[in-house]
Amino acid sequence: MKIRTEVLEQLNRQISVIIDKTLELERKYIVEISSVHPVYNRSARNLIHYLAFRSFEMDILQDQLRALGLPSLTNIEGHVLESLLSIKTIINHLLGVQKVEHKKGVITTAKSKKILSKNTMLLFGYKSKKRRTRIMVTLPGIAAEEPKLIRRLLKAGMNSARINCAHDDPEVWKQMISHLDDAKTIMSRNCKVMMDLGGPKLRTGPMEEGPKVIHIRPERNDLGEVITPSRIWIAPYDVLPPKDNADAILPIDEQLFSKIKRGSEILFNDSRGKKCKILVDKKQGGGKWGLCRDSAYVTTGTEMEVHRRKKSGKEAIFVGELLPLEQSLTLKSGDTLILKKDQEPGRNATYDQGGQIEAPAFISCTLPEIFKYVKVGEPIFFDDGKIEGRIEEAHPEYLIVRILQAKVLGSKLKSDKGINLPESDLPISGLTDKDRQDMKFVIDHADAVNFSFVNDKSDVEELQDLMEELGKRIGIILKVETQKAFKNLPKILLQAMRSYPIGVMIARGDLAIETGWKNFASIQEEILRICEAAHIPDIWATQVLESMAKKGVPSRAEITDASMAQRAECVMLNKGIYIEKAVKLLDRILIKMQRYQKKQNTLLPKLGEADRLILEYY
Repeated sequence: MKIRTEVLEQLNRQISVIIDKTLELERKYIVEISSVHPVYNRSARNLIHYLAFRSFEMDILQDQLRALGLPSLTNIEGHVLESLLSIKTIINHLLGVQKVEHKKGVITTAKSKKILSKNTMLLFGYKSKKRRTRIMVTLPGIAAEEPKLIRRLLKAGMNSARINCAHDDPEVWKQMISHLDDAKTIMSRNCKVMMDLGGPKLRTGPMEEGPKVIHIRPERNDLGEVITPSRIWIAPYDVLPPKDNADAILPIDEQLFSKIKRGSEILFNDSRGKKCKILVDKKQGGGKWGLCRDSAYVTTGTEMEVHRRKKSGKEAIFVGELLPLEQSLTLKSGDTLILKKDQEPGRNATYDQGGQIEAPAFISCTLPEIFKYVKVGEPIFFDDGKIEGRIEEAHPEYLIVRILQAKVLGSKLKSDKGINLPESDLPISGLTDKDRQDMKFVIDHADAVNFSFVNDKSDVEELQDLMEELGKRIGIILKVETQKAFKNLPKILLQAMRSYPIGVMIARGDLAIETGWKNFASIQEEILRICEAAHIPDIWATQVLESMAKKGVPSRAEITDASMAQRAECVMLNKGIYIEKAVKLLDRILIKMQRYQKKQNTLLPKLGEADRLILEYY
């Protein structure tokens, strides 16, 4: 009994030290707390309390509390001081001291849930009837032309629509939003509009143009037999297929296009002289669909003969101007790559007759100002981390990069692929000129703006000042995608909390590269917890069900990832031709998983017939 008393007294002292630290830190940052929007005042205090709490090593204390059967201070993010005072009250009573610890204005567990729920609703809108976590869907450009697509996405479970200002233009965005407004009225559904500012993008520059040719490739089995013919979209210039599911596009002059009828056969010799045939299958919109069972290389100006069904004679047509093939660099481990400041189109390495390199591969980048800040020895990543390198030489006009990690047979690096310099101190943040221009549209048409490359509180302040200039405030979603943003997250949040409502997007693609693969899982966890401490809703974003959206079949890892997304208030899906299927699957996963997880809390639903040693599948 004496030992138990000594342990309880020791625990009581430890809890008191932690409480004192929370109140000390609150006093230290009282100016920052007082500056937030009144709605966030108590949330800002709780955030400071949580950071004070996490400044201690808690694992030993938690083990001691569990050993005594006491609450172990897990999942206290939203109500830190109340949880500390409650455990201290329990220990007081176990020691025979009938004292209830209390402090005026402390957020209770129930109140913290209500605050987060209200903040989530104001930012993301009302939740679905059966699902707590919202689904945000990135609208493809085709949504501007197909209003029915937006209706299908709403029906599948979309709660908010994301429009990326890095793509398309205000006319297309306006059309998307108009179709969404119509769909909301017709279906009596709520759906918020979120618009991404492109931000300063560090990407690879242009490549040399390749040949103007398309490669038609039907699907074959292991024996080389055609099992699915290629679908060819045949239409006048600028008439695109209704959906992004054409295997190839053949542009034909409008006058010549009129000669092509359903059921016609189009015969031609490809660039190798091989005889090939396309069967015109059906008409749709302003074009026609053809089926081709031959592998073929078709170039600009290829002459083709149109043979009409049940009619003699033939008509000549010519393939119009094709886009040049997108070229790429092939990089292997050990290769040298030159990253240039000027915008000279990239080119692969050249070799002499003996196979020795005459000139290494080179490519430019979209932000030449980085060359002043990059240092020798720093890591560099390309294309979402698929290619890893190290800076071996840094010059004012170019960098020499040694490739450390790539596929065995070589990784392809194309233009407009992301470049990450996680250890370089780069001045890449804030609003670009394009962002400022786009913001004039965003503030009048969107419910919230997704703010890219937030690295410091000054970036947030810049956006808030711009809103002030434009005379209107909308919701702000902070995209955390750099190591610097994570490091400064508490200061960034306190600055953002001067506006209302706000949220955080965990941009997991760039963040994983920037923070390192081994660190990413723990950093993602910390962002979720810090947001909950501030009662700020967060978005689980990047590569959620990506294979499902793009290929129609999810990977097992994606299913697990999607189920973990239940811990966030919102999950974001990127576009893909199977996006509707992806939304439906995510909807079902989130509905099922909310019985097992709510934020950081693990739930235990009834396991049917467990008492008979049988596991019931729900």
